[in-house]
Amino acid sequence: MQSAVRTAGIPPVYRLERRMKNEVCLKLIGTLHTPHQVLSDMPVQPVGAREVQGVAELWPEYAAGLTDLDGFSHAILLYHLHQVKQHKLMLTPFMDTVEHGIFATRSPCRPAAIGLSIVRVLRVENGTLIFTGADMLDGSPLIDIKPFFGPVDNQPDAVSGWLENKRTDIAETHRSDTRFI
Repeated sequence: MQSAVRTAGIPPVYRLERRMKNEVCLKLIGTLHTPHQVLSDMPVQPVGAREVQGVAELWPEYAAGLTDLDGFSHAILLYHLHQVKQHKLMLTPFMDTVEHGIFATRSPCRPAAIGLSIVRVLRVENGTLIFTGADMLDGSPLIDIKPFFGPVDNQPDAVSGWLENKRTDIAETHRSDTRFI
């Protein structure tokens, strides 16, 4: 009965794929370069790294994909959290004193180890994106870049769950600690 409840509404082909393979293969498009050499004492969000410059170096075969990105003020970077060696399903995030499920936090200790940062575009040149808001580790493998599109990406009616009444300035000053390693 329990497996029937878990798989209700999931097409049979997806149930079969889940049993056969729990991984996907992603094409990397480049590398991120930042001043952050170790996981400890890093900013935990781009707002805590507003003035920290980074470079997204695309591999030559993907450089043309940066065309026209310099017309956007912000971009979304997706990258692999390549130095995070563990994942946790429950943890105490830096903005609280009680445990929450990993998917209700932005902790890097995620099963798929994918990072997401919204950064400010400074310029595009020679197959690189130069940006500020670098809160990621130097050498992080770059998965994708997407333009931030205000009318679609801003959600004025968003509700932030357990974070709703937390101080928003904490993310600007907090640095990573042993919970993030």
